[in-house]
Formats: sequence, structure tokens, C-alpha cells
Amino acid sequence: MEFIKKVGKEIESVFEDLAQLRIEVFHDYPYLYEGTLEYELEYLKTYANSEKGFLFAVYDQGQMVGATTAIPLKDETEEVQLPFIKEGFNLADIFYFGESILLKSYRGIGLGHRFFDEREIYAKANGFKITAFCSVDRGENHPLKPSEYRPNDIFWSKRGYIPQPHLVCEMSWLDIGEIYSTPKPLRFWIKHQDVIS
Repeated sequence: MEFIKKVGKEIESVFEDLAQLRIEVFHDYPYLYEGTLEYELEYLKTYANSEKGFLFAVYDQGQMVGATTAIPLKDETEEVQLPFIKEGFNLADIFYFGESILLKSYRGIGLGHRFFDEREIYAKANGFKITAFCSVDRGENHPLKPSEYRPNDIFWSKRGYIPQPHLVCEMSWLDIGEIYSTPKPLRFWIKHQDVIS
């Protein structure tokens, strides 16, 4: 496997690989995302347009099989910023973690931890006081929830992240089988820099 890091405009060089990986991984529960390459390529510009946008990716035999991104919250979209603004956070203190995605056959071998390590090291090196991410809330009884599905809550908690029930944003996307995009709630988890190891 090959590991790469890219910052800011450098991320553009892997847009198509990252877009394809996002579409594939996010198609599964709990995101159930019917993505398009055109939308993804436009969305990913947010990361390349940020001077401190960050990407860490894993390739195997020339294929991107895993990737994670992060960005200063002040450079993120308004929908992601809004819950923190309402609660009085200083956006400049926060490094926001975007996706952390792996093809199924590459899970369970430590890459998820590596993704958190790389983003936290970068956050600390750049003086951020808080790292944060959000996850979609599908409720307990979604009809497409697989019987074997297990949320990542235990993994995130072991990494030192604490759920913030009062920090919620909404994002809209097209679900599998839907005709129109619909809004979904996403709940945030945060970790303070003084406990970033």
C-alpha cells in the first residue's frame, strides 16, 4: 500500500479518485447516498480552496482504497459552521474532519486509527484547539438499516471524542430510491487539543 498526503490546491490532483471512492463508500448505510461525479467534483473544491485543507489517502495497486480529509472550520460551508456559531465557539479554533472512508476489504487493519492520527497531528501542528466531525443520525429503526450494522460510537469514544447532542447540522443529499434530495440531521463529536495524543 502507498500513503499520500496533500494540502490545499494539491488535493485537486486526486479529486476524481476521491470522488469515486466517496460515491462507492457512502452508497452504503447509514449514508445511502446516490452521488454523482459532477456533484462530487464541485463539492471537493471546498478542500482545495482552503490553504490548510488536508487529505491523507491510501492506494493499493494504483487504486485509492481509503481517504480522509480535514479543513479549518472557518473554511467550511455555512451549514457546518452554523451550530458552532450558535453555541459561541470561535471557528478559528476548530479543525473539522470531513470523510474517513475505506473500501470494505481494507477495514479492520488499523487504517481508521491512522486516519485520525494523521488529521490530529496536522491539527496540532497548525495550532487548532478543537477537532470535530459529524455523523448522520438515521434513528433506531430505519428500514434500510442492515441487521449486522454497528455504529462507530465506541471507536470514536476510545479516540477521545465526545458526542455533542446540542450541535446538529442538516445536509441534503439524494438517498437511494429517492427522486429529490432531502435534509438529514448530522450530530457532532469533538475533542479538545489538550487531550490530542
